[in-house]
Amino acid sequence: MEAGSKKYQILSNSMLKVFAVITMLIDHIAVVFRYRFDTVFLTVAGKSFSCYETMRFIGRWSFPVYAFLITEGFVHTRNRKMYGLRLLIFAFLSEIPWNLEHTGTLYYEKQNVFFTLFLGYLGLCLTEEIQKGKETLGNQLLLLGLLLICFILKSDYGYSGFCFIILMYLLRDSLVLRAVSGISLLSCHWKAVPAFAAIGLYNGKRGFINNRFLQICFYAIYPLHMLIYYFIKESLGGY
Repeated sequence: MEAGSKKYQILSNSMLKVFAVITMLIDHIAVVFRYRFDTVFLTVAGKSFSCYETMRFIGRWSFPVYAFLITEGFVHTRNRKMYGLRLLIFAFLSEIPWNLEHTGTLYYEKQNVFFTLFLGYLGLCLTEEIQKGKETLGNQLLLLGLLLICFILKSDYGYSGFCFIILMYLLRDSLVLRAVSGISLLSCHWKAVPAFAAIGLYNGKRGFINNRFLQICFYAIYPLHMLIYYFIKESLGGY
């Protein structure tokens, strides 16, 4: 991390997780209940702003932080195999809630973001091996294979999300370059600026999510909130 004033680095790993969860929940509320939020609440210089657009704007802050947290987990976890396995387990556990939330059925052509995070995590493992000069060509081919899998699966944020995770890792020692490159890579571009501002406030400390139970709860929020949104929408009239 670049040298700078430490007094502004006030967000722990746990606080970033809370930030990511809250912005994700807001985003998914807008997606699932758009018909209730698609109303204009402000007009400035002829430009109208709806609750839906505002909530989706806030939602663009979530994925960059999740991706950053994956790189932090990769660097600091004591058990990389267990970390990766946990991501894969929640990818499968989240698939039915993901499908129900988006279509009201058990089928949706796109896959949930945990698959992107898991494949990105595998990509980090390969990237580290390549940096060490181990089986470089083979690992490069495997890395391209993971990128192809992201494309075929149509996982949330897809191959650009996969590349973004790798980029966050490779540029982890340069806050400015990481932010500029990351914003350029993401489809939402400048909308992700607040996410990188939050990442810039990171102090490297774990925070209150400091045991296995709380870590599992953090992961479980993803499938559980989608199920809750689905049942609420069904009670209000369905899809």
